[in-house]
Amino acid sequence: MRQSLAKSLALLLTIMWFAIPFPATAEDLTDGDKQAFQEIITNQIAAFRIDNADAAFAFASPRIQQLFGDPQVFISMVRKSYSPVYRPQFFEFGEAALKQGQPTQVVKILGPKGTPWAALYTFEKQGDGSWRISGVFLLKQDGAAA
Repeated sequence: MRQSLAKSLALLLTIMWFAIPFPATAEDLTDGDKQAFQEIITNQIAAFRIDNADAAFAFASPRIQQLFGDPQVFISMVRKSYSPVYRPQFFEFGEAALKQGQPTQVVKILGPKGTPWAALYTFEKQGDGSWRISGVFLLKQDGAAA
C-alpha cells in the first residue's frame, strides 16, 4: 500500500512538473547552450565529489542561492536529498531541449548504490548571457520520484 502511494505521488509530481507553465522563449537552444549545460553539470558534479561547496553553489541560479543562503547549507541538502547527483557512479547526457519553454538537460545517472536515475536539470539565463542551474528533478528509472 505504501509503495503504491509512493508511485502514485511520483506520477503526480512528474505530471505536475511538465504541466507547470514556464515562460516560453522564442529562441531554440543552440549547440553552444547545450554544451554549456553539460559543462556546468559536469563541473558541479566534480565540485560535489570533492565537497567543494563554494564551487558547487556558484553554478546555482540566484534564486537557488537566495533560497539556501550559504554554500554549506546547499551542499548539505544535496548530500542528504540528491545523493545520485552528489555521488554518482556514472553519468551521461541525454537530450537538451526546451520543455514548456524551460531549458532542460536530461542526465542519466547511476547512483551511489547502483540505482539508475534520470535527472532533469533546468537552467536560467543570466543577464550576462551565462547559464545557471535553476532546479533538478530526480526520477528513478522505474518511475519512482525522489
